[in-house]
Amino acid sequence: MTTTVLPLPQTTDGLVRPFRLLSLKPRASTVPDALVRRVSSQSLLNGERELVIQHQGNEYHLRLTRNDKLILTK
Repeated sequence: MTTTVLPLPQTTDGLVRPFRLLSLKPRASTVPDALVRRVSSQSLLNGERELVIQHQGNEYHLRLTRNDKLILTK
């Protein structure tokens, strides 16, 4: 394995620009899985292909696609 050191980009005044290091690892949930409520999509849709969810005065549409995927749109 080889290691390459790259210089940090600098602005015209010579100061290093701030950057944020991002991780590809998912964050650990703060709520244990045993406490998270689970509902099956079949019970939500009840044989239909679309469900309208009202949240804070907005309507969201939960749709079941031809490929049996779920899509939530506003």
